[in-house]
Amino acid sequence: MECVQMTQGVQKAMDERRFSNAVQLRGRSFEGNLSIYKQLAIKKPDSQITKSGFNVAVINVGAPAAGMNAAVRSAVRVGISEGHKMFAIYDGFEGFAKGQIKEIGWSDVGGWTGQGGSILGTKRILPGKYLEDIAAQIRTHSINALLIIGGFEGYLGLLELSAARGKHEEFCVPMVMVPATVSNNVPGSDFSIGADTALNTITDTCDRIKQSASGTKRRVFIIETMGGYCGYLANMGALAAGADAAYIFEEPFDIRDLQSNVEHLTEKMKTCIQRGLVIRNENCNENYTTDFIYQLYSEEGKGVFDCRKNVLGHMQQGGAPSPFDRNFGTKISARAMQWITGKLKEAQGKGRKFVNDDSVCVLGICQRNLLFQPVAELKEKTDFEHRIPKEQWWLKLRPLMKILAKYKASYEVSDMSQLEHVHTGPEEPAAI
Repeated sequence: MECVQMTQGVQKAMDERRFSNAVQLRGRSFEGNLSIYKQLAIKKPDSQITKSGFNVAVINVGAPAAGMNAAVRSAVRVGISEGHKMFAIYDGFEGFAKGQIKEIGWSDVGGWTGQGGSILGTKRILPGKYLEDIAAQIRTHSINALLIIGGFEGYLGLLELSAARGKHEEFCVPMVMVPATVSNNVPGSDFSIGADTALNTITDTCDRIKQSASGTKRRVFIIETMGGYCGYLANMGALAAGADAAYIFEEPFDIRDLQSNVEHLTEKMKTCIQRGLVIRNENCNENYTTDFIYQLYSEEGKGVFDCRKNVLGHMQQGGAPSPFDRNFGTKISARAMQWITGKLKEAQGKGRKFVNDDSVCVLGICQRNLLFQPVAELKEKTDFEHRIPKEQWWLKLRPLMKILAKYKASYEVSDMSQLEHVHTGPEEPAAI
């Protein structure tokens, strides 16, 4: 009933022309979105912007992900509107070391929201061997803060820069990372920029591949997805495309599981649905390769169904970013810039260096909150060998996929949560 009253309250406030009140009643998320939109869309005249005297640099690291450009645009514009001088670093840490750094203005990032890939250029190279050069560039351009937009390499790079603070005092500046990778394997965040676009592409492709079997009866498709050791794309793609099985590294499987999947598909072919879909993550098992699974299914299914295999490859990185990735990139990046501004203003005039762990953070979305987590704390939660977080929320959805594929499985839904009242007070802005 609280929600109904608030919904009616919005209309009432609009009718009475109490617009600021109506915005507040719409909730935290709406209010946050509106203020970021105003900040990004309309440039204040220079006379109204108080110059902060700080230089902030933005860098892309790792593989390209759709939505990176939206995040850069948002960071640059929020930074300028808060009075900073913004610098763009081209070609990742290697470009940083070589001095490929340019000041970037408000109009330079116009129209970047819908562009795929990374306009700044991005590389997987880590800063470890370039520390001296990078420190020299930070000195030359007097950079006061660094925003990294990237994947697992960005996270590793942040750890390396933070470890080098003892040797090079240039790294004693606020550094924050915004996760952007199709693999969605960055610790400290449930989602990363680019994963939604990749998932859309995978689902779209799976639908088309299934469509191709509508003429031929009794066919099983084996599809390989990207993601390194992280099974997020395979698992969520399987849920969305209605796959019969998804093989991922996080849930070990053996020949008995493969056998039961083949038997299950053989049974399925006797019904009116005569096509199957099996999704495999590229690194789910070094011996049970896509070819092996394809040959096994072909042999075991002889006379019952035939098999086809598809490796989706780099098309998964998607073209133009999905609306979710554009908005998510824009919001999370704007929030990161606000954090940087807060940190810089805190230390202004005191002349102190940033040496604490809380000045090197990953900004992630956890459940429904935006959290800044120090990389020093996230180290414990990371499996560095396989480049994945030790705990991943989406693994809870595995049984659901099995139930939908008509396996006998139980789905645990006892998630303890309390009934909450509608928020109206001033709080941390909602995550998305």
